[in-house]
Amino acid sequence: METSIAAAYKDTPAGQEADAILRSCVHCGFCTATCPTYQLLGDELDGPRGRIYLIKQVLEGQPVSRVTQRHLDRCLTCTACETTCPSGVRYHHLLEIGRGLVEDLVPRSTGQRLSRALLRAIIPFPKRLAWLLRLGRMARPILPERLHRKLPDRQRVAPVPGIRHSRRVLVPGGCAQAVMTPATGAALARVLDRIGISVVGQTGGGCCGAVSFHLAARDEGLDFMRRNIDAWWPYVEPRGEQGLEAIVVSASGCAAMIKDYGHCLRLDPTYAEKAERISMLAKDPCELLGDADLSRLQVDGNGRKVAFHSPCTLQHTQKLPGRVESILKRLGFELTQVADPHLCCGSAGTYSLLQPDLSERLLTNKLASLESGEAELIATANVGCQLHLQSQARVPVRHWIELLDSDTDGNP
Repeated sequence: METSIAAAYKDTPAGQEADAILRSCVHCGFCTATCPTYQLLGDELDGPRGRIYLIKQVLEGQPVSRVTQRHLDRCLTCTACETTCPSGVRYHHLLEIGRGLVEDLVPRSTGQRLSRALLRAIIPFPKRLAWLLRLGRMARPILPERLHRKLPDRQRVAPVPGIRHSRRVLVPGGCAQAVMTPATGAALARVLDRIGISVVGQTGGGCCGAVSFHLAARDEGLDFMRRNIDAWWPYVEPRGEQGLEAIVVSASGCAAMIKDYGHCLRLDPTYAEKAERISMLAKDPCELLGDADLSRLQVDGNGRKVAFHSPCTLQHTQKLPGRVESILKRLGFELTQVADPHLCCGSAGTYSLLQPDLSERLLTNKLASLESGEAELIATANVGCQLHLQSQARVPVRHWIELLDSDTDGNP
């Protein structure tokens, strides 16, 4: 794609990166075939190719309006388009640049500014989120049905083992997952312990930065990343036998963000090298368990029918399709057929709250695919997807790691 970047952006790092990404696009349109919003709306501007043109216009200094902003807002950042792109266009990096520029150029309504500020002020902070969750549970009988369904039930959390193995990993604890679905982190610690890996706890740090970063609050998101690096570095710095094997992140959306720290902070002279090391250490649980001796878990799926929902951040952004499914099959679970597994469920971080109508349509389609095989439960790999799916699912929705833990309620 030919470009003519405006002088205001031409010599900036963002402008140069965007120009390189734009030039790699060959207009083929393969991306539209796997774009969830294009499939729903049939509008070229609500597909990757159309949004690329819109961002190109911004960078070339052409007029920008709320129409541009609306089409960029509707993107789920699912990166399914990147999976199908034959040219390797780094669309999600371009989208982040474009959203940031449009945020500066197009004022939002008071309502939009307030809703986005509230999300950024609550979701990344576990104590605030826990307080709001307690309030929501108290008010459950009078809440609107849409909000009522999104509140997770309380979970029983079994004790986790101490540090007793030479193999050690860090599991970040400052995520919304620790508040909304605390059983996931506890199950992960027990599962890793059974295959000979101890989980090292950490204090400090917090949200991975994805909430702010994807809401065009780039500087705020980078600050979250720096705080996490500072909190994790004392665990990461030792090398050799005493060093960490990995930073294991059970929420696939957070894992995808942490794996991108090296890119996000590549121009920061203080944090670039550390961020790259953090990204290299970041792993999804399936990357550790894929080659492990699963017999040590003493779990027998016994043909239990499970529908697996592979989050976009697992299969597209992290490029780990089929990994979890393989583990579940090895343990004796029967995985049902799921139509269009590449399509997003509509959760997409804060998307389900900011774009509720599109999100609900995607959710309806996804659940129809997941429930068509009459599975006993739905398993997934991301807290956002889990909460979104269980708001309307007819069967229980669990994080897949819980199926590998015999101490979690309801497991085989």
